[in-house]
Amino acid sequence: MIRIPVFDRFNVREGLIATITFSLVTATVTGLIENPLYVRKVPLTALDYIFLFTTSMLAGLYFGKEKSSVTEGRLMSVGRLTGFLAFGCPICNLVLLAFFSTSVIMTYFDPLRPLLGLFSTLILAILLFENSRK
Repeated sequence: MIRIPVFDRFNVREGLIATITFSLVTATVTGLIENPLYVRKVPLTALDYIFLFTTSMLAGLYFGKEKSSVTEGRLMSVGRLTGFLAFGCPICNLVLLAFFSTSVIMTYFDPLRPLLGLFSTLILAILLFENSRK
């Protein structure tokens, strides 16, 4: 039997604040929200917005729940990071550019971005589901 997680008001408020903050900050630094500080060099796709939405919502729901173990917190960080890589601009990522050339990134990493988004969504959903069963 699946139990739907129940949040009290304080936790819902924390979850909403975390969702909105995560989505606004990451959308700004990845160019999903146009701003004068950052110009995205790769065209936006619908998947970028879908993965931003799912990563933000699931991370916010998880953050609104009672605090969990260190291992779950680390998995949550992995889920948020892979979500960020899924909707971020691959050739604007300085860490990737430090290790690989632009052509390597666009040839090998860019096609993997949807899989990173699915992995992120799966990790975050499993963490939320497992935490709600406790």
